[in-house]
Amino acid sequence: MTQRQWFKLHGWCSLPIWILFCFICITGTIAVFSHELTWLFNENARAVNPENLPAQPISELVATVKDQFPTANVTTVMTFEPYIINAVVFSDENIPMGIAYVNQYTGEIQEVNQGITFINFMRSLHSWLLFPWQDGYSVGYYLVSAMSFVMIGALVTGLVIYKRFWRAYSQPKIRAKQGKKTLLTDLHKHGGAWSIWFLIVMSLTGLWYFTQQVLWHADIDIEEHAPLVEVSDIPMGEKAQAPVSFEDALLIAEQRFPDIRPSFIMMPEHNRDMFKIMGGGNFIFYDQYSYRLDINPWNGEIARAVSPDNMNTVQTIQHIVDPLHYGTIGGIWTKAIWFIFGLILSAMSITGFLIWGSRTVKAAKAKRTPLQESLQNEGAN
Repeated sequence: MTQRQWFKLHGWCSLPIWILFCFICITGTIAVFSHELTWLFNENARAVNPENLPAQPISELVATVKDQFPTANVTTVMTFEPYIINAVVFSDENIPMGIAYVNQYTGEIQEVNQGITFINFMRSLHSWLLFPWQDGYSVGYYLVSAMSFVMIGALVTGLVIYKRFWRAYSQPKIRAKQGKKTLLTDLHKHGGAWSIWFLIVMSLTGLWYFTQQVLWHADIDIEEHAPLVEVSDIPMGEKAQAPVSFEDALLIAEQRFPDIRPSFIMMPEHNRDMFKIMGGGNFIFYDQYSYRLDINPWNGEIARAVSPDNMNTVQTIQHIVDPLHYGTIGGIWTKAIWFIFGLILSAMSITGFLIWGSRTVKAAKAKRTPLQESLQNEGAN
């Protein structure tokens, strides 16, 4: 293929869907800092701790919610970064679904949110464009994850076109005084060269999300569902009350995995359901759900315990993709790096479109000139 053909292929890898690609880049960049933006704009989401108190046990935070809402049915507890409140999800007589923002240091309920949170909104908008889910799949999820193929194509063709891309590292040069086209081209080339590692990470993680969607759509479970409690474990006759409390379940989880940091906990929904406790640990590249325990509320036995040590290959990929995609592997500092390169990637989609637009307009003018000359000559004759 000639250089011109490669250039056309590079353009066609992204330009036909430029607006969608740019939108996904921008929403993903914002989603990286969705927790911090929530902290910034909603003071009730801040876990302020002026007296430097230790964090209270999660079971006490749940008890606080039940004290204020005695008839509440607590279903889920979520924890985030130390500077953000813990979220206790519950329902009550007049609250179909509420999220209590509980300060883990003071134990105060700072807000009860009955709508969607900014974090969930941004993650959903970026991941599946808020398309509805049906029969285990979402068209939006396919559209977003299919962008990984576009990104791979743009990366490969870009490297073919910009053969000496390493000069962007050794001899960076942005020519700001030689016209708009030259400036846009320099910004696009340098942004692409410096973002090669980021493009590779986004392409590969996006490719996994596409694969994961196909598996979901085909009803192939990556992780098995939690087992049910055996009927023989449940006392018959009187209205049974499970002897293992939420606090007991957390202690059992900590004994099994001493370094676990619970991040998502689901209460039993019925007599045969179990406590489902997920959390992160001392595995830097794994997400905050890499530990998973199912604990029988009737006898305290651990029905299933999953950790990075006993995951299969597919499960391992699933649990390391999110930290790589959202840059959470090193906390707020790696998030900042991902955010900056997300901005660069968004800008590259815009500069690429502007370069393509200027070339298209120029080519149209070049084709129109002979026709105009011909018409002028006919008029003169």
